[in-house]
Amino acid sequence: MYMIQQTISQRKLLGVAGLGWMFDAMDVGMLSFIIAALRKDWNLSVEQMGWIGSVNSIGMAVGALLFGLLADRIGRKNVFIITLLLFSIGSGLSALTTTLTAFLVLRFLIGMGLGGELPVASTLVSESVSAQERGKTVVLLESFWAVGWLLSALISYFVIPTYGWQTALLLATIPALYALYLRWGLPDSPRFTSARKEETVWDNIVKVWSSSYRKETFMLWVLWFCVVFSYYGMFLWLPSVMVMKGFSLIKSFEYVLIMTLAQLPGYFSAAWLIERAGRKFVLITYLIGTAASAYFFGNADSLALLMTFGILLSFFNLGAWGALYAYTPELYPTSIRGTGAGMAASFGRIGGILGPLFVGYLVNSHITITTIFLIFCISIFIGVIAVWVLGKETKQQELA
Repeated sequence: MYMIQQTISQRKLLGVAGLGWMFDAMDVGMLSFIIAALRKDWNLSVEQMGWIGSVNSIGMAVGALLFGLLADRIGRKNVFIITLLLFSIGSGLSALTTTLTAFLVLRFLIGMGLGGELPVASTLVSESVSAQERGKTVVLLESFWAVGWLLSALISYFVIPTYGWQTALLLATIPALYALYLRWGLPDSPRFTSARKEETVWDNIVKVWSSSYRKETFMLWVLWFCVVFSYYGMFLWLPSVMVMKGFSLIKSFEYVLIMTLAQLPGYFSAAWLIERAGRKFVLITYLIGTAASAYFFGNADSLALLMTFGILLSFFNLGAWGALYAYTPELYPTSIRGTGAGMAASFGRIGGILGPLFVGYLVNSHITITTIFLIFCISIFIGVIAVWVLGKETKQQELA
């Protein structure tokens, strides 16, 4: 059995990996609030607002692919350190920018670090715990994302209106450097260190699409695209959508903060279910819940309905994310796990590029919020069908 407890406890591994995940989430979470603030500070158009979120996702797509490939060559731990370093430096420097162009360049670098870290972190953790605990542990790792989003909402609500978005970015950067320090002492995945590394990067890419893994790869690419497209299209625009529905900027921050609280029970319920009901059940159930919530949120015409379905949207969507990160590394053997997970995440980030741009252009074309959220609802259902038809169950199976 491949356990990491000889050198580091499972709880400490989860904490060290989760801290970086949390600070990454703080940055991405604050970006949705910062976009709304920058619209006023820099007099941005709707299209320019969409590009901020999309450039971040372009960086994530490049980072997921590049660092996923590297993780199978130089190790999970080394990539873990490089990606957080890239993210921390880019985030700190972005607080000093005064032009949209410089901000976009740095958002690309931040996205590279974030996009590379997330699939590699879940790969490292999944390879370091027992089959009985693996799914639950990776979902709990993902729950640090909700903590980061919650902190980002608190910072955005209390800091941005009074002290500005620059101060908020600096507050997120400083503790991320501490997480970087903790990672230096982290051991690498025992599966990776004991595996033979004879294949080239190209060999690994070819193997991911070989007949042995083609069905799994196709399913994951469709699933990742649909989930990321809808997530970034909806969540990066949430504060701005609330403003469009007639609420003030500060009130919108307050309501989104309340919605964000629902992410934690979403993760914890998914973590509890994933070792009992299985990966496919959790993914399908939580994605259907996300689709239904998106539809009713788009149709909501009162504050009570907006809050109810906004809370349910957070609950189901983030629970599905936890299951997605637990499921993805389990579908590949150790020799190509980083490559397979990184390529799926990278393709998914194309959806993250298109989602925010899509909303920006549709809003500018006077398409209603109801129609926009209906499109996201349909996108999520396509992901559900992919898992239902092509997905295989990996609950408590030993990794290859």
